[in-house]
Amino acid sequence: MFKSVTLAIAAIAASATFASADTNYINSLAKEQANDTNVELGLVRADQAGVVEIYSYHAGQTGGLLGSTTVHAGANPDVDVNIQRSNTNAIAVLKIGGQIVETQEIDFN
Repeated sequence: MFKSVTLAIAAIAASATFASADTNYINSLAKEQANDTNVELGLVRADQAGVVEIYSYHAGQTGGLLGSTTVHAGANPDVDVNIQRSNTNAIAVLKIGGQIVETQEIDFN
């Protein structure tokens, strides 16, 4: 019995450590945007300081940079990015240390 409980506790602790190791994400509620010059991403989490870049995005192809903003390590509430008006959809890219760690497609209404 003691051995089973110990193994269960170890498994729970290992899964909690694994889940907390990947803290990078862009709020998935930001998928649809009003067609203007400001992209509202909401909460963006990053395990280190980085940058969110918004690119034009059409038919699976990333186009030109429309705008960007920096984020700090941890939770960044209410992240907004001013962009040049886009006639296509866009993609938000979270970069840390120059590496892409998260993306989120954005559809303009």
